[in-house]
Amino acid sequence: MSSSKFQDLPLGSKSLVIIEFVVFVGSLLLASLINHYLVFAEPAKPITNITVIQAIIYAVVVQLSCLALGLYNSKLRESIRGVLRRILVSIVIGFFIISILNPLYKNDAIAVELLGLTSFICFVFTASLRYLALHVDLFGFNKRNVLVLGAGKRASIIERRMRRDVDRQGFHLHGFIKMPGDDVDGIVNENIIELDSSLVNYALEHEIDEVVVANDERRNNLPVDELFACKIRGVEISEILDFIERETGQIAVNLIYPSWVIYSNGFASTNYLRNTLDWLFNATIAFVMLLLTWPVMLITAIIIKLDEGFSAPIFYLQERVGLNGQAFHIIKFRSMRVDAEKHGAQWASKDDDRTTRIGHFLRKYRVDELPQIYNVLRGDMGFVGPRPERPQFVQELIKTIPYYNERHNVKPGLTGWAQLKYPYGATHEDAVEKLKFDLYYIKHRSFLLDMLILIRTVEIVLFGKGR
Repeated sequence: MSSSKFQDLPLGSKSLVIIEFVVFVGSLLLASLINHYLVFAEPAKPITNITVIQAIIYAVVVQLSCLALGLYNSKLRESIRGVLRRILVSIVIGFFIISILNPLYKNDAIAVELLGLTSFICFVFTASLRYLALHVDLFGFNKRNVLVLGAGKRASIIERRMRRDVDRQGFHLHGFIKMPGDDVDGIVNENIIELDSSLVNYALEHEIDEVVVANDERRNNLPVDELFACKIRGVEISEILDFIERETGQIAVNLIYPSWVIYSNGFASTNYLRNTLDWLFNATIAFVMLLLTWPVMLITAIIIKLDEGFSAPIFYLQERVGLNGQAFHIIKFRSMRVDAEKHGAQWASKDDDRTTRIGHFLRKYRVDELPQIYNVLRGDMGFVGPRPERPQFVQELIKTIPYYNERHNVKPGLTGWAQLKYPYGATHEDAVEKLKFDLYYIKHRSFLLDMLILIRTVEIVLFGKGR
């Protein structure tokens, strides 16, 4: 890494380069010190000048590997898992290169066990440092400088949805450029820029990492040539829908237009193996859960009878809309009074006065959902997916909410992305908000996302965070 290249790096990247170099050097020195006292690899020698030189060489090799894999690129757009994979590969490369160089040290060669411990220490400390850098904004590293093209209604969703600092952990919002045709009732409190020079010059002058296209009127108003010039100079160009999806974990339903759906990836699963094994996977988990939870379900049934009398029903059957709009009957432990819907179908709310005494507990710990294991075994539902709604509500919501019917392209689930991100939906507005998360799940659904949702659901159950 030449000095000119190092000088071109942002301050956060420079800090990270220096600190990680110290970590890489310290890893070998720490491993040597541990070996000196515990003697797990021969020869067990104290730290000498040769050891320090070996540590510096090791650090240079690993750091060059990190550089080659883009780990010091301030515009690297990777999740923490992606960063950890790159770190692991860099350290593995360092391990093999030092192993090749080892014969040159002759009598001072590094033992394989010692090199292995060095690599382990190096990974643990580097991974911890990167986690802090990404999640605590330790150096401002990987925090993109974002410029929004537009200051009207489409752009204002960023101001409304991402007001807090916690919503902007991954980026710094430089400002909003006012464009012809933008709605006057748009941006209120953010920095509005009246651009009097070219977009590309402004972006380069202010070190903009990403331009988000969010102007209201695009026909004959989109500076395509300027955006192209930004793109070839390394400035990322994003569409506002993709930006919101990436930063919030939801899809802005009110901004969706057909061409975006047509050209975007996702929505229809092309993983045929997953589709084929989907029921088998869900049925296997359901069977295991049935074996684990049947005592809880038996106790729940007894308590419901003791609480409301032996004539009171234990279960509650309700028609819901499932895959491809097909209706099925969901089964739950009854958590509401028998006459809860004497005035017709109603939305469930957070502090619903129709809930029984035991019903509050059943809802809080999601015990009322356990009988739906039967629905999973039948194939009506999966463990993860959009929660199924009642036909009466679905008919109304399809008419009033764009793309609402798309949530029926996958099986409904016992738990889902919307359930983790949003509380009980008791209004039309709540249904819109939940649909944003449901569409995000449908587009990005994968085994890893399902596992994340299941793990988070277990946390909700164990700590009584259910609503």
